[in-house]
Amino acid sequence: MMFGVGLAACAVALVMALVRAMKGPTAFDRLLAVNATGTTIILGIALHGYVMGRPEFVDISILYAIINFIGTFAVLKLFDTGGLGDRGGRARPDLPRGKDGGA
Repeated sequence: MMFGVGLAACAVALVMALVRAMKGPTAFDRLLAVNATGTTIILGIALHGYVMGRPEFVDISILYAIINFIGTFAVLKLFDTGGLGDRGGRARPDLPRGKDGGA
């Protein structure tokens, strides 16, 4: 019974996040929706592992959470700098410096 309720709640959250990913007016709204989708999938994996009595599914869900977290920061860095490496391009020009040439 509780598995069905938890699975239904995950399904509703997944549908809401997918709708937000399609309708989001900005790229950041879409990024948050994709992150929420990943979190919902993590909850589904952990819930499935608990019900089936397979504790290794919790390890898999933790690994997926770490990948989701790193992927979110990689996309945010791409939005900010225009590249993922140290020599990546700049998405926006540097700010002008003051009279003394400092930052």
